[in-house]
Amino acid sequence: MRKSPWAVVAALALPVLGAAPADAAMTRAAHLPADVTASECIQGGGLIVVSVDQSGTGSFTKRCQGGVHDGESVT
Repeated sequence: MRKSPWAVVAALALPVLGAAPADAAMTRAAHLPADVTASECIQGGGLIVVSVDQSGTGSFTKRCQGGVHDGESVT
């Protein structure tokens, strides 16, 4: 008896899809947002984006965009 290609794909995908939520939860728990240095941002494959505060106080924020530290503040 020949199995349909969809049954084979489903049988192969089931273990992977079943394990994904646990792996994703472990990744999120291990990677909590934190401040990073400029060197860590660049080494992680990101770029430093400087944004000027529009309130006129002359303050600005630095964020790492892309890479391992995406969205984290740069110190």
